[in-house]
Amino acid sequence: MEALEIVARLMELAAVTAPKSKGVNFVQTRVLTGNALQELAAAMVRFGERTGKKDFDRDARGVSRSGAVVLIGLKDAKPVGLDCGACGHPDCKSFEAQAKREKEFSGPACAFRLLDMGIALGSAAKTASLFNADNRIMYRIGAVARDMKLVDWDFVMGIPLAAEGKNIFFDR
Repeated sequence: MEALEIVARLMELAAVTAPKSKGVNFVQTRVLTGNALQELAAAMVRFGERTGKKDFDRDARGVSRSGAVVLIGLKDAKPVGLDCGACGHPDCKSFEAQAKREKEFSGPACAFRLLDMGIALGSAAKTASLFNADNRIMYRIGAVARDMKLVDWDFVMGIPLAAEGKNIFFDR
């Protein structure tokens, strides 16, 4: 549905222009539509089977019925420089010296940059809501988007969009 693609693009705008710590943006966005949604849904099912993690198949069903998915994530996010310790390290220099650990996501991550991403996700979801597009922020979409190498970001969430009589992402 063309309207959902327009909403998805407006969600990207909302995510990118959302406030960021120290005014520095590490937030990335990408919109998936068409065949990419069916490929993502199939990969989500396979990921759940391969890892033994639950509900990837359930969320895949929602993705397969979606008109678009907005990916929002962080790439190469540098710490803010406050030496606050929220990341678990005594200071930002220690944090930066820590080797990245790869799992579903790449970490550790600066708590302030994760807050930036949360604000971006909230702004995007609010934008979808303003246009009455059903949506839900989903971690499983982001994990599989990274696994499929659709994005090379460190941390990713996905927001599927649908326009049906009842929100398919909450009534499951």
